[in-house]
Amino acid sequence: MFVSVVLDPGNEGSARELAEVLAAYGFEKVQRACWESSLISEQILAKVKNDIDRVTDYYDSIRIYQFPIDGAFAVTVLSQKKWKRIVIKPPVPRPAGRKPGQAGK
Repeated sequence: MFVSVVLDPGNEGSARELAEVLAAYGFEKVQRACWESSLISEQILAKVKNDIDRVTDYYDSIRIYQFPIDGAFAVTVLSQKKWKRIVIKPPVPRPAGRKPGQAGK
């Protein structure tokens, strides 16, 4: 699974600790506040999230982008010490010949 983590730390101490956590799990820094890994499993990512939660405070903001998750794209956000997850699934194809808004017969 591909995972990208974007950091917006509230202070330098958080930034340093977050970088240490991500590096410990094998993430590579690809931009100033962006770390990526294509070798991480769902189970390891759960541990990463726990460690991120341990070193962050109310003022830190983190976004985690994951693909694929059961064929979908997931965005997990840590903001104000609360995690939220959005899963974006591909559109369901319409049957041939049916127009948008047309009811099935």
